[in-house]
Amino acid sequence: MNSTKQKNYALPIAMMFALFFMIAFVTGLQNPLGLIVKDQFSLSNFQSQFGNLANFLAYACMGIPSGILLQRIGYKKTALLAIVVGFTGVGITFISGLMANFIVYLLGAFVAGFSMCMLNAVVNPMLNTLGGGGNKGNQLIQFGGSINSIAATLAPVLGGYLIGDIVGAKITNANPVFFLAMGIFALTFIVLYFAQIPEPFVSKKEKTKEKDKYSPLSFRHFVLGMICIFIYVGVEVGIPNIMNLFMTNQVMIDATIAGSVVGTYWFLMMIGRFLGGLVGAKISSKVMLTVVATVGLLLIISAIFMPVTMMEMPVFKSDISFGMAEVPVNCLLFVLCGLCTSVMWGGIFNLAVEGLGKYTSAASGFFMMMVCGGGILPAIQGGMADAFGYIDSYWLIAAGFVYMLFYALVGSKNVNKNIPVD
Repeated sequence: MNSTKQKNYALPIAMMFALFFMIAFVTGLQNPLGLIVKDQFSLSNFQSQFGNLANFLAYACMGIPSGILLQRIGYKKTALLAIVVGFTGVGITFISGLMANFIVYLLGAFVAGFSMCMLNAVVNPMLNTLGGGGNKGNQLIQFGGSINSIAATLAPVLGGYLIGDIVGAKITNANPVFFLAMGIFALTFIVLYFAQIPEPFVSKKEKTKEKDKYSPLSFRHFVLGMICIFIYVGVEVGIPNIMNLFMTNQVMIDATIAGSVVGTYWFLMMIGRFLGGLVGAKISSKVMLTVVATVGLLLIISAIFMPVTMMEMPVFKSDISFGMAEVPVNCLLFVLCGLCTSVMWGGIFNLAVEGLGKYTSAASGFFMMMVCGGGILPAIQGGMADAFGYIDSYWLIAAGFVYMLFYALVGSKNVNKNIPVD
Protein backbone atom coordinates (compact mmCIF):
# COMPACT_ATOMS: atom_id res chain seq x y z
CA MET A 1 0.00 0.00 0.00
CA ASN A 2 2.82 2.43 0.88
CA SER A 3 4.64 1.72 -2.37
CA THR A 4 1.46 2.47 -4.31
CA LYS A 5 1.00 5.76 -2.52
CA GLN A 6 4.63 6.71 -3.05
CA LYS A 7 4.35 5.82 -6.78
CA ASN A 8 1.16 7.81 -7.23
CA TYR A 9 2.63 10.92 -5.60
CA ALA A 10 6.21 10.71 -6.88
CA LEU A 11 5.70 13.46 -9.48
CA PRO A 12 3.83 15.91 -7.19
CA ILE A 13 6.54 15.37 -4.56
CA ALA A 14 9.19 16.22 -7.15
CA MET A 15 7.24 19.39 -8.01
CA MET A 16 7.08 20.36 -4.34
CA PHE A 17 10.85 19.95 -4.18
CA ALA A 18 11.08 22.22 -7.23
CA LEU A 19 8.95 24.82 -5.45
CA PHE A 20 11.12 24.50 -2.33
CA PHE A 21 14.06 25.26 -4.62
CA MET A 22 12.27 28.25 -6.17
CA ILE A 23 11.41 29.82 -2.81
CA ALA A 24 15.08 30.16 -1.89
CA PHE A 25 16.31 30.79 -5.44
CA VAL A 26 13.96 33.70 -6.21
CA THR A 27 14.45 35.18 -2.73
CA GLY A 28 18.24 34.76 -2.97
CA LEU A 29 18.37 36.62 -6.29
CA GLN A 30 17.67 39.85 -4.43
CA ASN A 31 21.23 39.67 -3.06
CA PRO A 32 23.13 39.97 -6.38
CA LEU A 33 20.38 42.16 -7.86
CA GLY A 34 21.01 44.58 -5.00
CA LEU A 35 24.58 45.00 -6.27
CA ILE A 36 23.36 45.60 -9.82
CA VAL A 37 20.70 48.21 -9.02
CA LYS A 38 23.07 50.02 -6.66
CA ASP A 39 25.47 50.63 -9.54
CA GLN A 40 22.92 50.95 -12.35
CA PHE A 41 20.74 53.52 -10.59
CA SER A 42 23.48 55.13 -8.41
CA LEU A 43 21.81 54.17 -5.14
CA SER A 44 22.96 54.29 -1.52
CA ASN A 45 23.48 51.08 0.47
CA PHE A 46 20.10 51.72 2.13
CA GLN A 47 18.33 52.07 -1.22
CA SER A 48 20.08 49.01 -2.65
CA GLN A 49 18.16 46.89 -0.14
CA PHE A 50 14.74 48.14 -1.29
CA GLY A 51 14.24 45.13 -3.58
CA ASN A 52 14.91 42.76 -0.70
CA LEU A 53 12.66 44.93 1.50
CA ALA A 54 9.81 44.79 -1.03
CA ASN A 55 10.20 41.01 -1.34
CA PHE A 56 9.89 40.46 2.40
CA LEU A 57 7.25 43.13 3.08
CA ALA A 58 4.93 40.97 1.00
CA TYR A 59 5.08 38.42 3.85
CA ALA A 60 3.60 41.01 6.23
CA CYS A 61 0.67 41.44 3.86
CA MET A 62 0.19 37.81 2.85
CA GLY A 63 1.18 35.74 5.89
CA ILE A 64 -2.25 35.31 7.47
CA PRO A 65 -4.22 35.38 4.17
CA SER A 66 -2.03 32.50 2.93
CA GLY A 67 -3.19 30.36 5.83
CA ILE A 68 -6.81 31.29 5.13
CA LEU A 69 -6.40 30.43 1.44
CA LEU A 70 -4.97 27.06 2.38
CA GLN A 71 -8.03 26.33 4.53
CA ARG A 72 -10.57 27.66 2.01
CA ILE A 73 -9.34 26.37 -1.38
CA GLY A 74 -6.84 23.68 -0.40
CA TYR A 75 -3.22 22.81 -1.20
CA LYS A 76 -3.48 22.39 -4.96
CA LYS A 77 -5.34 25.59 -5.84
CA THR A 78 -3.22 27.64 -3.42
CA ALA A 79 -0.03 26.24 -4.95
CA LEU A 80 -1.25 26.87 -8.50
CA LEU A 81 -2.21 30.44 -7.62
CA ALA A 82 1.18 30.98 -5.95
CA ILE A 83 2.98 29.70 -9.06
CA VAL A 84 1.06 32.13 -11.29
CA VAL A 85 1.92 35.00 -8.94
CA GLY A 86 5.58 33.91 -8.85
CA PHE A 87 5.79 33.70 -12.64
CA THR A 88 4.26 37.18 -12.85
CA GLY A 89 6.68 38.62 -10.28
CA VAL A 90 9.77 37.27 -12.04
CA GLY A 91 8.31 38.44 -15.36
CA ILE A 92 7.89 41.97 -14.03
CA THR A 93 11.50 41.95 -12.82
CA PHE A 94 12.59 40.85 -16.30
CA ILE A 95 10.58 43.72 -17.84
CA SER A 96 12.15 46.16 -15.38
CA GLY A 97 15.53 45.28 -16.89
CA LEU A 98 14.30 46.01 -20.40
CA MET A 99 12.82 49.32 -19.23
CA ALA A 100 15.78 50.13 -16.92
CA ASN A 101 13.17 51.21 -14.37
CA PHE A 102 13.87 50.91 -10.63
CA ILE A 103 10.20 51.28 -9.60
CA VAL A 104 9.15 48.42 -11.88
CA TYR A 105 11.99 46.35 -10.41
CA LEU A 106 10.62 46.96 -6.90
CA LEU A 107 7.12 46.00 -8.08
CA GLY A 108 8.48 42.73 -9.42
CA ALA A 109 10.23 41.99 -6.13
CA PHE A 110 7.03 42.74 -4.19
CA VAL A 111 4.83 40.52 -6.38
CA ALA A 112 7.42 37.71 -6.22
CA GLY A 113 7.35 38.06 -2.43
CA PHE A 114 3.59 37.34 -2.39
CA SER A 115 4.29 34.10 -4.21
CA MET A 116 7.15 33.10 -1.90
CA CYS A 117 4.92 33.63 1.14
CA MET A 118 2.10 31.55 -0.35
CA LEU A 119 4.49 28.78 -1.37
CA ASN A 120 6.06 28.73 2.09
CA ALA A 121 2.61 28.26 3.57
CA VAL A 122 1.72 25.38 1.27
CA VAL A 123 4.83 23.27 0.55
CA ASN A 124 5.53 22.12 4.12
CA PRO A 125 2.04 20.77 4.91
CA MET A 126 1.65 19.45 1.35
CA LEU A 127 4.88 17.42 1.54
CA ASN A 128 3.81 16.11 4.93
CA THR A 129 0.49 15.00 3.44
CA LEU A 130 2.05 13.47 0.32
CA GLY A 131 4.36 11.49 2.58
CA GLY A 132 1.42 10.21 4.59
CA GLY A 133 2.37 12.18 7.70
CA GLY A 134 4.52 10.82 10.51
CA ASN A 135 8.19 10.04 9.96
CA LYS A 136 7.83 9.82 6.17
CA GLY A 137 6.16 13.22 5.97
CA ASN A 138 8.83 14.76 8.19
CA GLN A 139 11.55 13.12 6.10
CA LEU A 140 10.17 14.70 2.91
CA ILE A 141 10.11 18.12 4.61
CA GLN A 142 13.75 17.70 5.66
CA PHE A 143 14.71 16.79 2.09
CA GLY A 144 12.82 19.84 0.90
CA GLY A 145 14.69 22.04 3.38
CA SER A 146 18.00 20.73 2.07
CA ILE A 147 17.00 21.53 -1.52
CA ASN A 148 15.96 24.97 -0.31
CA SER A 149 19.47 25.49 1.08
CA ILE A 150 21.07 24.35 -2.18
CA ALA A 151 19.08 26.99 -4.06
CA ALA A 152 20.06 29.66 -1.53
CA THR A 153 23.70 28.65 -2.11
CA LEU A 154 23.51 28.77 -5.90
CA ALA A 155 21.54 32.03 -6.30
CA PRO A 156 24.31 34.46 -5.21
CA VAL A 157 27.03 32.35 -6.85
CA LEU A 158 25.22 32.27 -10.20
CA GLY A 159 24.21 35.90 -9.83
CA GLY A 160 27.80 36.94 -9.18
CA TYR A 161 28.96 34.92 -12.20
CA LEU A 162 26.43 36.67 -14.48
CA ILE A 163 27.26 40.12 -13.10
CA GLY A 164 30.99 39.74 -13.69
CA ASP A 165 32.41 43.26 -13.47
CA ILE A 166 30.00 45.22 -11.29
CA VAL A 167 30.84 48.46 -13.11
CA GLY A 168 28.32 48.77 -15.93
CA ALA A 169 26.29 45.70 -14.87
CA LYS A 170 22.54 45.91 -15.52
CA ILE A 171 19.44 43.97 -14.50
CA THR A 172 19.44 42.42 -17.97
CA ASN A 173 22.66 40.59 -17.00
CA ALA A 174 20.44 38.33 -14.89
CA ASN A 175 18.04 37.47 -17.75
CA PRO A 176 19.22 33.82 -17.93
CA VAL A 177 18.11 33.18 -14.34
CA PHE A 178 14.79 34.96 -14.94
CA PHE A 179 14.12 32.62 -17.88
CA LEU A 180 15.15 29.62 -15.77
CA ALA A 181 12.83 30.66 -12.92
CA MET A 182 9.84 31.28 -15.20
CA GLY A 183 10.46 27.95 -16.96
CA ILE A 184 10.45 26.01 -13.69
CA PHE A 185 7.28 27.82 -12.56
CA ALA A 186 5.54 27.01 -15.87
CA LEU A 187 6.54 23.33 -15.82
CA THR A 188 5.49 22.95 -12.19
CA PHE A 189 2.11 24.55 -12.89
CA ILE A 190 1.37 22.13 -15.74
CA VAL A 191 2.36 19.05 -13.73
CA LEU A 192 0.44 20.10 -10.61
CA TYR A 193 -2.65 21.04 -12.61
CA PHE A 194 -3.05 17.46 -13.83
CA ALA A 195 -1.83 15.79 -10.62
CA GLN A 196 -4.12 14.33 -7.98
CA ILE A 197 -3.40 15.94 -4.59
CA PRO A 198 -5.07 14.89 -1.31
CA GLU A 199 -6.94 17.70 0.45
CA PRO A 200 -7.56 16.56 4.04
CA PHE A 201 -7.75 19.96 5.67
CA VAL A 202 -10.04 22.03 3.43
CA SER A 203 -12.55 23.53 5.85
CA LYS A 204 -16.23 22.76 5.33
CA LYS A 205 -18.97 25.27 6.01
CA GLU A 206 -19.99 24.93 9.61
CA LYS A 207 -22.11 26.83 12.04
CA THR A 208 -20.00 29.54 13.60
CA LYS A 209 -19.09 28.63 17.14
CA GLU A 210 -18.80 31.09 19.96
CA LYS A 211 -15.71 33.20 19.48
CA ASP A 212 -12.72 32.09 21.54
CA LYS A 213 -11.55 34.81 23.91
CA TYR A 214 -7.96 33.56 23.59
CA SER A 215 -5.57 33.42 20.63
CA PRO A 216 -1.87 32.74 20.07
CA LEU A 217 -1.29 36.38 21.03
CA SER A 218 -2.55 35.58 24.52
CA PHE A 219 0.71 33.73 25.20
CA ARG A 220 3.66 35.92 26.20
CA HIS A 221 6.28 33.45 25.01
CA PHE A 222 4.62 33.32 21.59
CA VAL A 223 4.54 37.11 21.22
CA LEU A 224 8.22 37.29 22.18
CA GLY A 225 8.82 34.43 19.75
CA MET A 226 7.20 36.42 16.94
CA ILE A 227 9.63 39.24 17.65
CA CYS A 228 12.43 36.69 17.74
CA ILE A 229 11.55 35.24 14.31
CA PHE A 230 11.32 38.80 12.89
CA ILE A 231 14.83 39.49 14.18
CA TYR A 232 16.17 36.08 13.16
CA VAL A 233 15.17 36.38 9.49
CA GLY A 234 16.62 39.91 9.42
CA VAL A 235 19.90 38.61 10.84
CA GLU A 236 19.97 35.63 8.49
CA VAL A 237 19.51 37.84 5.40
CA GLY A 238 21.43 40.92 6.63
CA ILE A 239 24.72 39.09 7.25
CA PRO A 240 25.27 38.00 3.60
CA ASN A 241 23.57 40.99 1.94
CA ILE A 242 25.71 43.67 3.59
CA MET A 243 28.80 41.43 3.36
CA ASN A 244 28.33 41.37 -0.42
CA LEU A 245 28.16 45.18 -0.54
CA PHE A 246 31.21 45.43 1.74
CA MET A 247 33.32 43.18 -0.48
CA THR A 248 32.35 44.75 -3.81
CA ASN A 249 32.25 48.43 -2.77
CA GLN A 250 34.86 48.85 -0.02
CA VAL A 251 37.34 46.03 -0.58
CA MET A 252 36.73 46.10 -4.38
CA ILE A 253 36.55 42.32 -4.77
CA ASP A 254 35.21 41.00 -8.09
CA ALA A 255 31.46 40.30 -7.93
CA THR A 256 32.02 36.67 -8.96
CA ILE A 257 34.29 36.05 -5.95
CA ALA A 258 31.99 38.01 -3.63
CA GLY A 259 29.03 35.93 -4.82
CA SER A 260 31.03 32.77 -4.10
CA VAL A 261 31.72 33.95 -0.55
CA VAL A 262 28.03 34.68 0.00
CA GLY A 263 27.15 31.30 -1.52
CA THR A 264 29.49 29.67 1.00
CA TYR A 265 27.48 31.27 3.83
CA TRP A 266 24.31 29.61 2.51
CA PHE A 267 26.20 26.36 1.90
CA LEU A 268 27.21 26.30 5.58
CA MET A 269 23.56 26.84 6.46
CA MET A 270 22.79 23.66 4.53
CA ILE A 271 25.53 21.80 6.44
CA GLY A 272 24.19 23.20 9.70
CA ARG A 273 20.69 21.94 8.91
CA PHE A 274 22.01 18.44 8.26
CA LEU A 275 23.91 18.49 11.56
CA GLY A 276 20.90 19.95 13.36
CA GLY A 277 18.75 17.13 12.04
CA LEU A 278 21.23 14.55 13.34
CA VAL A 279 21.34 15.94 16.88
CA GLY A 280 17.86 17.47 17.04
CA ALA A 281 16.32 14.46 18.75
CA LYS A 282 18.94 14.54 21.51
CA ILE A 283 19.34 18.28 22.18
CA SER A 284 16.46 20.54 23.22
CA SER A 285 15.52 23.59 21.17
CA LYS A 286 16.38 25.81 24.14
CA VAL A 287 19.93 24.46 24.45
CA MET A 288 20.47 24.51 20.69
CA LEU A 289 19.28 28.12 20.33
CA THR A 290 21.34 29.20 23.35
CA VAL A 291 24.53 27.69 21.91
CA VAL A 292 24.19 29.02 18.35
CA ALA A 293 23.09 32.50 19.49
CA THR A 294 26.13 32.70 21.79
CA VAL A 295 28.57 31.50 19.11
CA GLY A 296 27.01 33.80 16.52
CA LEU A 297 27.33 36.79 18.85
CA LEU A 298 31.02 36.00 19.48
CA LEU A 299 31.70 35.66 15.74
CA ILE A 300 30.03 38.99 14.92
CA ILE A 301 31.76 40.94 17.72
CA SER A 302 35.12 39.42 16.71
CA ALA A 303 34.51 40.48 13.10
CA ILE A 304 33.62 44.03 14.15
CA PHE A 305 36.79 44.54 16.19
CA MET A 306 39.13 42.71 13.79
CA PRO A 307 41.06 44.88 11.31
CA VAL A 308 40.19 44.47 7.63
CA THR A 309 43.06 42.23 6.51
CA MET A 310 43.04 39.82 3.58
CA MET A 311 43.41 36.06 3.84
CA GLU A 312 42.74 33.01 1.71
CA MET A 313 39.58 31.04 2.43
CA PRO A 314 37.80 28.17 0.65
CA VAL A 315 34.66 29.30 -1.16
CA PHE A 316 31.82 27.53 -2.93
CA LYS A 317 32.14 28.26 -6.68
CA SER A 318 29.77 28.29 -9.63
CA ASP A 319 31.13 24.99 -11.00
CA ILE A 320 29.92 23.21 -7.83
CA SER A 321 33.41 22.94 -6.36
CA PHE A 322 35.50 24.57 -3.66
CA GLY A 323 38.47 26.81 -4.36
CA MET A 324 40.61 29.38 -2.58
CA ALA A 325 39.89 33.10 -2.76
CA GLU A 326 41.46 36.10 -1.00
CA VAL A 327 38.85 37.87 1.15
CA PRO A 328 38.81 39.96 4.35
CA VAL A 329 39.16 37.85 7.49
CA ASN A 330 36.03 39.62 8.77
CA CYS A 331 34.06 37.91 6.00
CA LEU A 332 35.32 34.50 7.08
CA LEU A 333 33.72 35.13 10.49
CA PHE A 334 30.50 36.37 8.85
CA VAL A 335 30.37 33.23 6.68
CA LEU A 336 30.81 30.97 9.73
CA CYS A 337 27.63 32.53 11.15
CA GLY A 338 25.78 30.43 8.58
CA LEU A 339 26.34 27.40 10.80
CA CYS A 340 24.58 29.29 13.62
CA THR A 341 21.63 30.73 11.69
CA SER A 342 20.93 27.37 10.03
CA VAL A 343 19.07 25.82 12.97
CA MET A 344 17.49 28.92 14.48
CA TRP A 345 14.16 28.90 12.64
CA GLY A 346 13.15 25.46 13.91
CA GLY A 347 14.37 26.16 17.43
CA ILE A 348 12.51 29.47 17.70
CA PHE A 349 9.33 28.03 16.20
CA ASN A 350 9.33 25.02 18.54
CA LEU A 351 9.88 27.17 21.62
CA ALA A 352 7.24 29.73 20.56
CA VAL A 353 4.42 27.22 19.90
CA GLU A 354 5.16 24.93 22.84
CA GLY A 355 2.05 24.62 24.97
CA LEU A 356 -0.23 26.36 22.44
CA GLY A 357 -2.27 23.24 21.67
CA LYS A 358 -5.26 24.11 19.47
CA TYR A 359 -3.81 27.58 18.78
CA THR A 360 -0.73 26.19 16.98
CA SER A 361 -2.24 26.32 13.47
CA ALA A 362 -3.23 29.97 13.81
CA ALA A 363 0.23 30.71 15.22
CA SER A 364 1.83 29.58 11.93
CA GLY A 365 0.09 32.40 10.05
CA PHE A 366 1.45 35.00 12.47
CA PHE A 367 4.92 33.51 12.08
CA MET A 368 4.80 33.81 8.28
CA MET A 369 3.80 37.46 8.67
CA MET A 370 6.89 38.20 10.78
CA VAL A 371 9.22 36.92 8.05
CA CYS A 372 9.06 40.52 6.79
CA GLY A 373 11.98 41.16 9.17
CA GLY A 374 14.16 39.72 6.40
CA GLY A 375 13.49 42.89 4.42
CA ILE A 376 13.21 45.53 7.14
CA LEU A 377 16.35 44.82 9.17
CA PRO A 378 18.74 44.54 6.17
CA ALA A 379 17.39 47.90 4.93
CA ILE A 380 18.10 49.43 8.36
CA GLN A 381 21.55 47.84 8.31
CA GLY A 382 22.13 49.31 4.86
CA GLY A 383 21.28 52.74 6.25
CA MET A 384 23.70 52.16 9.12
CA ALA A 385 26.38 51.18 6.57
CA ASP A 386 25.83 54.53 4.82
CA ALA A 387 26.13 56.42 8.10
CA PHE A 388 28.78 54.48 10.04
CA GLY A 389 30.48 52.09 7.62
CA TYR A 390 29.89 48.48 6.60
CA ILE A 391 31.58 46.78 9.54
CA ASP A 392 30.00 48.98 12.21
CA SER A 393 26.56 48.23 10.72
CA TYR A 394 26.98 44.71 12.11
CA TRP A 395 26.27 46.03 15.60
CA LEU A 396 22.63 45.63 14.52
CA ILE A 397 23.31 41.94 13.89
CA ALA A 398 25.03 41.65 17.27
CA ALA A 399 21.95 43.15 18.95
CA GLY A 400 19.81 40.60 17.12
CA PHE A 401 21.90 37.72 18.48
CA VAL A 402 21.59 39.21 21.98
CA TYR A 403 17.79 39.19 21.72
CA MET A 404 17.75 35.61 20.44
CA LEU A 405 19.94 34.59 23.37
CA PHE A 406 17.53 36.36 25.75
CA TYR A 407 14.61 34.53 24.17
CA ALA A 408 16.29 31.15 24.53
CA LEU A 409 17.16 31.71 28.19
CA VAL A 410 14.20 33.75 29.47
CA GLY A 411 11.59 34.79 26.91
CA SER A 412 10.64 31.29 25.77
CA LYS A 413 9.20 30.27 29.14
CA ASN A 414 5.43 29.68 29.01
CA VAL A 415 3.92 31.81 31.78
CA ASN A 416 0.33 31.41 30.51
CA LYS A 417 -0.30 27.77 31.41
CA ASN A 418 -3.68 28.76 32.87
CA ILE A 419 -5.11 29.21 29.33
CA PRO A 420 -7.03 26.08 28.18
CA VAL A 421 -5.54 24.71 24.93
CA ASP A 422 -7.52 21.47 24.40
